[in-house]
Amino acid sequence: MLLEKKYSVIADLSIIPIGHGETSVGCYVAEAINAVKKVKGLNYEVTPMGTVLEASNLETVFEAVKAAHEAIIAKGILRVWSTLRIDDRRDKPRTMKDKVKAIKKYMNNT
Repeated sequence: MLLEKKYSVIADLSIIPIGHGETSVGCYVAEAINAVKKVKGLNYEVTPMGTVLEASNLETVFEAVKAAHEAIIAKGILRVWSTLRIDDRRDKPRTMKDKVKAIKKYMNNT
């Protein structure tokens, strides 16, 4: 019997609605986050410059990105520009909190 290996995918998503005629995008980002919240098997954390996504596989991350795009388009935006950075770690499972904890450990040693 093969044991299922658990991996971790951590992604940073920045999504920008284009062509709405205003400088503020908060209401659109909120719609995107509301859509992301509905994706099963996904943890997320909103930051001032984007949203960090965490899942056990790439498919879940891509599902969240698609949901975010579609939510903004449903608000009448016809162009959505996104930047997605993915850390697909296959050697051992790690969470977004683990990554922050590791950095803080090094910060205390300096």
